[in-house]
Amino acid sequence: MDTLLEVVNLKKYFPMRRGMIQFLKREKPRYIPAVDDVSFKINKGETVALVGESGSGKTTLARLILRLIEPTSGKILFEGKDITALEGRDLKEIRGKMQIVFQDPYAALDPRRTVFKALEEPLIIHGLYRPSERKEIIINMLRAVGLSPPELFLEKYPHELSGGQRQRVVIARALILNPSFVVMDEPVSLLDATVRTQILDLINKMKEKFNLTYLFITHDIALARYVSERILVMYRGKVVESGETEAVIQEPLHPYTKVLISAVPVPDPKMKIALPPTKADEAEASLTYLQGCRFHPRCPYADQICKEKEPPYEMLEDGRFVSCWKVK
Repeated sequence: MDTLLEVVNLKKYFPMRRGMIQFLKREKPRYIPAVDDVSFKINKGETVALVGESGSGKTTLARLILRLIEPTSGKILFEGKDITALEGRDLKEIRGKMQIVFQDPYAALDPRRTVFKALEEPLIIHGLYRPSERKEIIINMLRAVGLSPPELFLEKYPHELSGGQRQRVVIARALILNPSFVVMDEPVSLLDATVRTQILDLINKMKEKFNLTYLFITHDIALARYVSERILVMYRGKVVESGETEAVIQEPLHPYTKVLISAVPVPDPKMKIALPPTKADEAEASLTYLQGCRFHPRCPYADQICKEKEPPYEMLEDGRFVSCWKVK
């Protein structure tokens, strides 16, 4: 399969704020490694799920890929082209091919703009279609995302829409430029259960209709199983395991992946959790740097090498990748 997106050794370190005492002592600035040496590929037409707890660096990684924030180091290759340092017109052209659906549909739309204005704005920015043609384009897109009849929604403001309708508008806005790659940043986490199912079905339908490639961000590994072909498991800025979705779900290798799977509710109250997390105070290690494996404060299998040396991220015989000293 053709590679659409490739991330190579991508890093993003955020500087920590120094207090007056640290400033007077001229202490060296400290950094939070939000994304630390991440590499992976996404093929055309594929849905890859990026899974991890809140604060693991998922959204930061997505923003780096879309060039919404600048990386500390590393490369981003899109359609074989290095877009890491693109600026001006070249970056604008790439951004038309890469879009994002944000987590919160209530914050993603400008409350002062109607649905028509929200969908017309990206067309104006990229100089697409004549003004007389845009209304028909917007109507067709609203119909495609299930807002029917679309004419009733054109002059509505966000506060006049339900949560599910807002998310449909956000999806329509992302797709109106006909992108090839879309980041879905927890697009259903703030919706109720019935609407979640409708939006997930819509996301899958849009993928087939517009031949899209997705990076689907979620903290719910059960949801990742439903939507993706491959999974990337992220913990504290690093991808610790990746592989085909069913292989990772059925036989997780990294202890952190086992924790995520064990957190999924099951109907049998007698079923024991295979690997419960340790105490919270043990998990709250230094944000700036942790020697050895980053998961070792929570890992019941950790020994001395796990505390002293960071495990390499290596490919196994079955094609899966994992970063753990206990997996060979």
